Amino acid sequence: MRVLFICSRNIWRSKTAEDMYKLTPGLDVRSAGTSPFARIHVKASDITWADVIIVMEKKHKEILEERFGARMIGKDVKVLHIPDKYHYMH
Repeated sequence: MRVLFICSRNIWRSKTAEDMYKLTPGLDVRSAGTSPFARIHVKASDITWADVIIVMEKKHKEILEERFGARMIGKDVKVLHIPDKYHYMH
């Protein structure tokens, strides 16, 4: 299963999730951010690649839907409701 973790800047939340799950058997994971200041920017190819997209906040899902439109149709998107107040591996 290919899992894409998304937050704003891909520094703390989504990067933590990627690093926590990258060695899990059966999972292929990536992370990216929605902000212009993201460490790694989410691209259309990431959306196409992912079987599951896990976003930290509802706004990330909305941004992906706005930015990638039709590519998001039918995608399994989970919202974790994790606010931007946690540091890497916190």
